[in-house]
Amino acid sequence: MIADLLLVAAMLIVALASMLARQAFTAVALFIAYGLLLTLAWVRLAAVDVAMTEAAIGAGLSGVLLLGAVRRLATQASPPPEQPPGPAMTLLIALGCAALAAALGAVVLLLPNPAPSLAAPVAANLPATDLGNPVTGVLMSFRALDTLLESAVVLLAVVCVWALTPEGGWGGVPGAAQPVQRDGPLALLARALPPLGIVIAMHILWVGADAPGGKFQAAAILAAMWLLPWMAGLVTPPPIAARWLRWTIAIGPVVFIAIGLAGAVIEGAFLAYPPGWAKPLILIIEFILTASIAVALALLVIGTPDTAQRR
Repeated sequence: MIADLLLVAAMLIVALASMLARQAFTAVALFIAYGLLLTLAWVRLAAVDVAMTEAAIGAGLSGVLLLGAVRRLATQASPPPEQPPGPAMTLLIALGCAALAAALGAVVLLLPNPAPSLAAPVAANLPATDLGNPVTGVLMSFRALDTLLESAVVLLAVVCVWALTPEGGWGGVPGAAQPVQRDGPLALLARALPPLGIVIAMHILWVGADAPGGKFQAAAILAAMWLLPWMAGLVTPPPIAARWLRWTIAIGPVVFIAIGLAGAVIEGAFLAYPPGWAKPLILIIEFILTASIAVALALLVIGTPDTAQRR
């Protein structure tokens, strides 16, 4: 109980400090620290899959995205200072946040005991998928359509980012040119972490069928392992005109839809797996989606092509 109370106190302090920070870099650093503390909280709640997702995406990839935004803002002309909200508006915002927090707390505390849950039916039908991880079973079987739409949203997000390409930059290398970092922490991490990160990501993907892990966590780690060398100026992203790059992003949802249509023909329902083929088909989808999501996440962080790098 003491450890949990200290963890909650640390989360509240770091969250408040991130909102009160006057420097953008400090706020982002505190946000990443908050994500790591939230990861520990999910571990304490025995939600290891959610903890891994929070560490990989909520703290890791989002932190890299925000750090990139801070770097871009630092290179731009400073906008005119905005008028801070007055005391009345500040009080109104504080009361709104407190009311929302109280409402969420009341919803949790007033749940019936036991709380309504579909855990029992899921556990009873999980053996039909041959999967040992109930989270993977839910995402790839019972809620497979949601997972398909999530992967399609990631693909659509990349298309939307590329659609913002300035005139004359279409087909070029995404992102601004990064200065080469030959010394310092970033250079060291960009050279030392990718081999280890790739191994960890593949392990998380492989064990995801029977233990905490899976495609989204593995894809986030792989994306970060690509972004580190790019931020250090050691690698250059391929041009968005490269067909293999476009196919890599699209192949995951395409295979997912193809297997779903095959289920409609064979079993009479979209995304229905034939008996005995559920686990092999799910693993095929997981592995291919990992590559698609990893490349898409990295490209979302890198941004639109730069006209100065057009090929």
